[in-house]
Amino acid sequence: MKQLFIFEMANNHMGSLDHGIKLIREFAEVKEGYDEFDFAIKFQFRNIDTFIHPEYKDRMDLKYVKRFTETQLTGEEFSSMKQEAERLGFLTVCTGFDEDSIDLIEEMKFPIIKVASCSFTDWPLLNRIAETDMPIIASTAGSTLEEIDNVVAFFTNRNKDLTIMHCVGEYPTETTNLQLNQIGLLSERYPNVKIGYSTHEDPNDPNIIPLAIAKGAQVFEKHVAVVTDEFPKNAYSATPEQTSNWLASARTAFQICGDVSNRPGASEKELSDLRRFKRGVFVKRDIKKGEVVSREDVFYAFPCQEGQILANDMSKYTQFTSQKSFTINDALNASDTLKVNLRSKLYEIVQNVKSFLVDSEVVYPGEAKLEISHHYGIDNFYEVGTTMITVVNREYCKKLIIALPGQTHPEQYHKKKEETFLVLHGDVDLYLDDEHRKLERGDVVTVEPGIKHRFSTVNGCVIEEVSSTHYLDDSFYTDERISQNKNRKTFITHWLD
Repeated sequence: MKQLFIFEMANNHMGSLDHGIKLIREFAEVKEGYDEFDFAIKFQFRNIDTFIHPEYKDRMDLKYVKRFTETQLTGEEFSSMKQEAERLGFLTVCTGFDEDSIDLIEEMKFPIIKVASCSFTDWPLLNRIAETDMPIIASTAGSTLEEIDNVVAFFTNRNKDLTIMHCVGEYPTETTNLQLNQIGLLSERYPNVKIGYSTHEDPNDPNIIPLAIAKGAQVFEKHVAVVTDEFPKNAYSATPEQTSNWLASARTAFQICGDVSNRPGASEKELSDLRRFKRGVFVKRDIKKGEVVSREDVFYAFPCQEGQILANDMSKYTQFTSQKSFTINDALNASDTLKVNLRSKLYEIVQNVKSFLVDSEVVYPGEAKLEISHHYGIDNFYEVGTTMITVVNREYCKKLIIALPGQTHPEQYHKKKEETFLVLHGDVDLYLDDEHRKLERGDVVTVEPGIKHRFSTVNGCVIEEVSSTHYLDDSFYTDERISQNKNRKTFITHWLD
């Protein structure tokens, strides 16, 4: 449903079918041109014969006994007004103040039922309403949070389509008493319930509804009336002209507030204006054609040039490969580089590693970084590559090395570090210089400094590596291409999220 605007007729038909039809037709003209909104006419039903106590039926000195009695219409007359409202494109809503009226609402097939604030905790009535299949709109004026909690739970536990309306039950309501922050409170407290605003403020003031819209209201209700020589209006009902101003103010507010459910795309002007203040990427060393450009190879400076790669583009998940040679201080232009987004590939690797660790039942610290080694590029990770979790690196070091099925770790050696491998899960083909060892779970091997070593796995493995301190400059690969690849490692911090 679009935003819904409800024109509350209440008893402003004044007990006259003709006046009720006139009201509906004049407000049908008010809604013309507002195709972005839905509109409804709302009626009120009371079975006067049973609603008013027998001893008070003739008490015309009581304001509302007199009002309800004198404006009473027959079911046929209400049916005629409902048909005219629907013919003119309105939805129809009805408030029932007693159980007999709910029967009539069902009989007349109203699409939406309303609960008035005075009936918000009328539990006999709410139980009858809960038996219907209609969406329910309920006003909350005068209710405590505990009472609202109870009513919301009552209807949502019965899978009812519920909207609750912030409302102040003062007729009219002074501006200082409108309490519009309640719309935000209700939205946060009941995130799965639509929130609206039922208004009784001065109808000459169109500046309140923008605040309600900014607070998140999506359904709006206003008492409306048509003034004639015979029938005046009350202080809180709006004429067609006042309602037209109210809707115009609402439209402007929705335009100002913008999209509430999605992040809107930036305009071309916004992007252009912002780009002028962004730093460009410049190379700080000579770069040959075909080289991967790392963040260590560049610096960022103002002003940026047209078509230049920006500092904003230099994510660790984005890889740039030069398509021409660059000299120091050159701008790194998008047209002269090949850009590859690694995020989806790294995400896939992380998911596969997490799944493999679950199957292995190996215990690991979740707060540690995940180190992904892709020695010959991420596209070759599943052939040559491993992942690693560093548990501790002090005077002693412990790591967990995870190799997925079919992976190989290339040959390397250390000058300082001595390490011991304990296979915790899977199978390992380990090569120490020219010696081949086939390892299974529970096998232990120590690799001394200077010993060239590499391994592969058929079904995948998890190896516990316990060693002396790990030094960043103490891994020497026999294939120099790996050592020259400055982008062979990616570290993922929040990899369990």
